[in-house]
Amino acid sequence: MGDILIVDDERDIRELISEILQDEGFTTRLAADSDQAMAAVNAEPPALMILDIWLKDSKMDGIDILMSVKRSNPDIPIVIISGHGNVEIAVAAIKQGAYDFIEKPFNIDKLMVVIGRAMEASRLRRENLDLKRREVGSAQLLGESTAYRALCGQLEKVTGSNARLMFTGPPGCGKEAAARFVHENSDRASGPFVTVTSAAVEPERMEEVLFGREGPDRGVEPGLLEQAHGGVIFFDEVADMPLGTQSKLLRVLVEQQFIRTGGADKVRVDLRVMSATTQELGARVRDGLFRQELHDRLNVVPIRVPGLEERREDIPLLAEHFIDMLHAAQGLPRRVLDDGARAHLQTLSWPGNIRQLRNMIERALILGDAGRPIEISDLQADSVPDEGGRGLILSGSLATLPLREARELFEREYLLAQINRFGGNISRTASFVGMERSALHRKLKSLGVNTARLSAKG
Repeated sequence: MGDILIVDDERDIRELISEILQDEGFTTRLAADSDQAMAAVNAEPPALMILDIWLKDSKMDGIDILMSVKRSNPDIPIVIISGHGNVEIAVAAIKQGAYDFIEKPFNIDKLMVVIGRAMEASRLRRENLDLKRREVGSAQLLGESTAYRALCGQLEKVTGSNARLMFTGPPGCGKEAAARFVHENSDRASGPFVTVTSAAVEPERMEEVLFGREGPDRGVEPGLLEQAHGGVIFFDEVADMPLGTQSKLLRVLVEQQFIRTGGADKVRVDLRVMSATTQELGARVRDGLFRQELHDRLNVVPIRVPGLEERREDIPLLAEHFIDMLHAAQGLPRRVLDDGARAHLQTLSWPGNIRQLRNMIERALILGDAGRPIEISDLQADSVPDEGGRGLILSGSLATLPLREARELFEREYLLAQINRFGGNISRTASFVGMERSALHRKLKSLGVNTARLSAKG
């Protein structure tokens, strides 16, 4: 059921609690002072601690042990017991992170209830973290395109190391999902994945958010670095981090420890650091907005995540994934994409990338007719069909040209759109449009398209 460490200077109390817990199916370890307690925690963190406040002939009292354990193992629930209990001690213990406080002589039934609740709360926290990791999922890491396979190849190479990674790419392309993929397939998979969105934190609060704070009124409030202990800290849009915080973060990367705001004790952390940015960090360094040394330490392994326009072949697969996901999560109708809609999605411009695609699919499922497939009309929120509802609306430039020039312009744009749709693959484009490959090359050449550059992909 769980391993419980019992810390009390009275042997009779230790053994009594141990016997009761063993009868309930728990395994126990016993410690008489702070040295034994810390040695036990360092050897193997317990599932829960029962900790006496007053420890005779001990270097540290219960509050000191509580603070030390919470610094290095914040997830361990700790139940405080004391024969000298009062409201002030209880409040101090809770502020320092204790789950609950029980005064001696304690009622066995009450102790078992508190232990059960503490273990359940700890279990729920772990499950919640696991659910959050699965909830984010790897939607962006679905695909079959060359660009997708190249990305996956890079990610698989870095899962076995502890190297710092820098993800770059356009907005919404899935940089955080790529980071989570590395985390979930690494030795740290059971640890937390904590995201710091630099642009969303006020500069004057950034250090408090990262390093936490402590004080007599509010006790210890762990920051995001402490919460990520044993796992990954992911700095999203790291280019927006304030300069003052950059120098302190640099020190953390070097020393793997820091001091909370308002505190005096050093907090040691074991972290893997990953970062992401849509900006050119080199330019930020030249402009004096980002520290060169921090850039060098974060950018050990640079990984570029491609946008949707570089992996158009994957768009229908991603769209179908979002249909299934939104059906499961929100109860939206599970509709299929007709052939026209699939092709249309592959020809659009995607400045918002995967985030934009998800929003478009969600809108189509909400506003469309649940009884029919998703069509092009469902994906054109701003278009206005003709009276028949199926016509082609000419652009202003096309409508003013003679037929021959309009036809050439249409053919050029149509063929380029299909080539983009199939990721530059000339053979697949020729098959889809119903032409021989050699005939397609001749047609492209007559339309002024550089076939030498394109055929290298075909």
